[in-house]
Amino acid sequence: MVSPVRTCSRTACKAPAVFTLTYVYRDSTAVLGPLATYAEPHCYDLCAEHSERLTAPMGWELVRLPVEEETEPSADDLEALADAVREAARPAPGAGQEPVGQGTEVGRRGHLRVLRSEPAGTQPQE
Repeated sequence: MVSPVRTCSRTACKAPAVFTLTYVYRDSTAVLGPLATYAEPHCYDLCAEHSERLTAPMGWELVRLPVEEETEPSADDLEALADAVREAARPAPGAGQEPVGQGTEVGRRGHLRVLRSEPAGTQPQE
């Protein structure tokens, strides 16, 4: 059984991971930031203790990204999310209406219709 909590990548450390370490080889930079949403194969998850003691290889720069202390979403975040969901649920203007001027029905099979496109500015011949 696999634990849903990610653990520190350091050998024999079973502490929960709280930071993710990524190496940017092109820039000779090690970046330590908040725990990534997904476990990536080329990143290392670290516990608080190991992240504090982390040093970069000789000649490399260590960049520590700020970690947000807020653990609960704010009321503004929740309101913005609710507004986005409401907006996505609204039907688009004109949705559910038959398209106008899109073509002439030339055949039907069950619920499917065969349409012939009309060039712009021409009227269908009856």
